Amino acid sequence: MATNNNPTIRQRRLARRLRELRTAAGMTHADTAEILGSAESKVGRIENALSGVRLPDLRALMDAYGVINPAERAAIEQLSRQAKQKGWWSRYSDTADPAYAAYIAVESDAAKMYSVQIGLVPGLLQTPEYFESLARLLTPDITPEALKAQVDIRRERRTVLTRENPLQLWAIIAESVLYHRVGGRDVMKGQLEALIEESQRPNVQLQVLPREDPMNACLFGPFVIFGFPNAAETEIVYTEALTSGLYYEEDSEVETYSTLLRRLNIASANAGQSRDLIENALKEMG
Repeated sequence: MATNNNPTIRQRRLARRLRELRTAAGMTHADTAEILGSAESKVGRIENALSGVRLPDLRALMDAYGVINPAERAAIEQLSRQAKQKGWWSRYSDTADPAYAAYIAVESDAAKMYSVQIGLVPGLLQTPEYFESLARLLTPDITPEALKAQVDIRRERRTVLTRENPLQLWAIIAESVLYHRVGGRDVMKGQLEALIEESQRPNVQLQVLPREDPMNACLFGPFVIFGFPNAAETEIVYTEALTSGLYYEEDSEVETYSTLLRRLNIASANAGQSRDLIENALKEMG
């Protein structure tokens, strides 16, 4: 099988899960290689997402690792299939860069998502007008065609909130986000009204971190924690800067962000109080 020098997040998730299962079963690379009838180097390539794994080999590995729960086996097989598939976002390959497409793939696969934003409304909760205004601010020379494609992508991304098994979104935003007049008064007013409406979805929990709370000092940047349908699969953290994004997958790194999230959850206003804060921002706009 050909070597993959640029594995996707999906491929890395599968590789990590297989590595975790082998370790939990107390097996070495040599043990696994014997099961597959292959060289140890093949096992290393699979576990580093440098090579895919055929379905018969995957099933043999799950047998060897003691994965007997039908639901867990099905979830691992589905992840393996997804790692090879292209999603709807591939239609926008000429306008969406690979890093953005990779993020959409993770978002699409996730069952739950915790989003902390310090300067912007979370992407899945942005109105088209807010997003268009933001896109023009960030990319002043964007063409009408490229802008339309970006709006279309954002619209399709939002379907994760309304699909049959909707994404469970828990968003925490700094109160200052409510006062950044992206696009002007009318656009921001529409955005705040939309936040109030979105926060009443059963699968959306929106909290606002009050401006006076000292926990604002701990907001070093926006971050997202993704959780997946298979509860045994490790969560992934995504952090974003102006020109790049990073994924954190090691348990210790994920726990650092999870601990910060729990502290922010305690410090933030509850759902009802958060809606009051949004209402206050609306009133100040007149």
